[in-house]
Amino acid sequence: MSEPATTPSIRIGTAPDSWGVWFPDDPKQVPWERFLDEVVASGYEWIELGPYGYLPTDPNQLADELGSRGLKLSAGTVFTGFHKGDDQWKRAWDQALDIAGLVSKLGAEHLVVIPDLWRSDATSEVLESRTLDDGQWTKLAAGHDRLGKALLEEFGIKQQFHSHADSHVGTTREVERFLAATDERYTNLCLDTGHFSYYGGDNLKLIDDHPSRIGYLHLKQVDTSLLFDVLKNDVPFAEAVTQEIMVEPPFGVPELGPIIERVAALDPQIFGIVEQDMYGCSIDRPFPIAKRTREHIFGETAAARVS
Repeated sequence: MSEPATTPSIRIGTAPDSWGVWFPDDPKQVPWERFLDEVVASGYEWIELGPYGYLPTDPNQLADELGSRGLKLSAGTVFTGFHKGDDQWKRAWDQALDIAGLVSKLGAEHLVVIPDLWRSDATSEVLESRTLDDGQWTKLAAGHDRLGKALLEEFGIKQQFHSHADSHVGTTREVERFLAATDERYTNLCLDTGHFSYYGGDNLKLIDDHPSRIGYLHLKQVDTSLLFDVLKNDVPFAEAVTQEIMVEPPFGVPELGPIIERVAALDPQIFGIVEQDMYGCSIDRPFPIAKRTREHIFGETAAARVS
């Protein structure tokens, strides 16, 4: 008798961002010990590191804190500005030495890489042009391929590039251009479902068009009833977050179940990390949302698994 068919599934985790954590140290953010405890109480086993310095940076202490709670680490995060010139390499690699060096010791195999925003997420100040010229696009792509190659060779870590609201790579055409200019051996996507939808992107079409470039998922939904006001009135992304532009599922788009199923069919080793963007919220607000979000995802699809 043949074995019954099983549904391909991916590991679902969460991140400090879903608890409103954007910075290593901010008195308005939830203390890291409480964050870890509430992750466990929400039913997750996988987390991201979050901003470097929020969780303990000593690998032995971090391993103890996670291990005592049954938690595991999926990825760290760095920020890059390769379009600005060759001097950005040292900045990126210094971060990588710290962050990839730490997470690789705890078994993580991914680094989520977020490009610098043209408008500050801390002050909403306009820092540079919203678009890149051809020369800047060339520098951007070359820098990420160099970083991805170095991460793979030095740490066995895979670079996952994160398109982002208020960044130079956000729309479908920009993401497509970035993929065309980079090498999939070294540079692939952390497909953030909310940020890609922020500029009207079709997540399922992107997955279908570029299946080999999907290396990691951030799961979130955007509130379309607010989004058009945000875009029409040129509201900075940081301000839009305080208005709850990223909304608790299932009250936004895109629908997460079909995306999880499509990606699970590609590669069951891909992570789906819930990352809602809740900076500025009260410290008591994230936990019940995190718990309900996990229940929603696992109730919507059989392609989600805990570990």
